[in-house]
Amino acid sequence: IGRHENLLAETTIRSDKIRWLEPQMGEPVQHYLMQMESIQRAVNREFFLGLFEYEAHFACYEKGAFYKKHLDAFKENVTRRLTTVLYLNDEWAPQDGGELVIYDLDDNQLATVAPQGGRLVVFLSEQFPHEVLPTHKERISIAGWFRVNGVRDNFLDIAS
Repeated sequence: IGRHENLLAETTIRSDKIRWLEPQMGEPVQHYLMQMESIQRAVNREFFLGLFEYEAHFACYEKGAFYKKHLDAFKENVTRRLTTVLYLNDEWAPQDGGELVIYDLDDNQLATVAPQGGRLVVFLSEQFPHEVLPTHKERISIAGWFRVNGVRDNFLDIAS
């Protein structure tokens, strides 16, 4: 959990394994990143969010793995605006667990999403706490975040 100097391996909060996506990983990753660029352009055009870049990682939840409720925006760096999760599991049944549970800021449960392969979930990073329930078999996804430029964030903080 955390980032840079605040990075901490805290297995009581999350127990997945990750690997950051890099374009040099090959054509499938490049294709995925190009699709995310298309989404970024469309969201900026329609919703004026000023999304600047996209970062993502593969997430592997082995049997029993979980991620407790959290927000994807860091307190000291709120550049993450939109969270994406693309599920890569071929077959998933209710008894397999590993669902994504999304809440509002008042802790009301809004949705439970099964990690069906090909399903893409998108939500505002600062507005929707979420968790991954324990899995009963391996669960694979790509978790990503559309970010705004940090300079813009600092300007907004000063202006508010």
